Amino acid sequence: MVLDSLLILLGLAVLLVGGDLLVRGAVGLAAAMRIPPLLVSLTIIAFGTSAPELVVSVTSVLEHEAGIAIGNIIGSNIANVLLVLGLPAIIYPMSAHVQGLRRHGVAMLIATAAFAAIAYSGRALEQTTGAALFAGIIVYVSFLALSARSTRGRDPVIDEVSEYSGGDKGNIGSTLIFLLAGLIGLPIGAHLLVTSGGSLAAALGVRPELIGLTIVAFGTSLPELATVIAAAMHRKSDVAIGNVVGSNIFNIFAVGGAAGLAGVAEFTRPSLTLDIPVMIGSAVLLSAFIFLRKDIGRLAGFLMIAFYAIFILALAGGFG
Repeated sequence: MVLDSLLILLGLAVLLVGGDLLVRGAVGLAAAMRIPPLLVSLTIIAFGTSAPELVVSVTSVLEHEAGIAIGNIIGSNIANVLLVLGLPAIIYPMSAHVQGLRRHGVAMLIATAAFAAIAYSGRALEQTTGAALFAGIIVYVSFLALSARSTRGRDPVIDEVSEYSGGDKGNIGSTLIFLLAGLIGLPIGAHLLVTSGGSLAAALGVRPELIGLTIVAFGTSLPELATVIAAAMHRKSDVAIGNVVGSNIFNIFAVGGAAGLAGVAEFTRPSLTLDIPVMIGSAVLLSAFIFLRKDIGRLAGFLMIAFYAIFILALAGGFG
């Protein structure tokens, strides 16, 4: 059990470093090939920053640990709202009065509703539902591209993915090293995480989703947490909230879609009774701040952290 825990932590570390190197290498290669920056932001960076979640979920399905894939998607979206936004709000209140954010809030609600509809209709993530979800991310990225070309104002989600491309103009040698390290590191980290996570779940006698909902979801949300805390400290609410909204949309459409295309991931009763309702509630809560254009203040931040703690305690207590 101790060895499995250590291997999970090692897998997370390799996964996160590999994902970062992959994005930086891909951005550098795209720059060397003179691919337009907007296309880089909307494709390489947007998909690359979701690479850890995507590779973990696909690996989980392929290695017959589909519960970890389901838990990773749901748990990441819950952590993104309650933890990733709640903790920085305690440091400095964040304003949801951001130009262009409402349309992304609508997209997040549509993605959440589509995921819930698949779950509660009794259908698993498989090729048909996976293809439908993945079509959603293609539509969304196309919408982002059109939005970037047609609007004069700043777009919070496009601004967020563009932040990643600054300073990645190294020589072609280091670019290829980064790219190769990322391509090697991601599957190794995912394999360590999934196999050790499955073993730990079996040793503890808990459902595999629990590992995905807690350890994996928290670990893969760390980059978002670091980004949002930095944005909050610099009083850049647009980047902070755009990060979370964009991440949640990609988690469902891209990660969920890829997991379904890779195999079959069934929803368990605890997922339907506890996990997905909390994910829906989190999405509705964030959308309320966005549509009402209310600040996420310190009190709201404390309450969001408290709700996240209650959720984790409910999981630990076997509720659902």
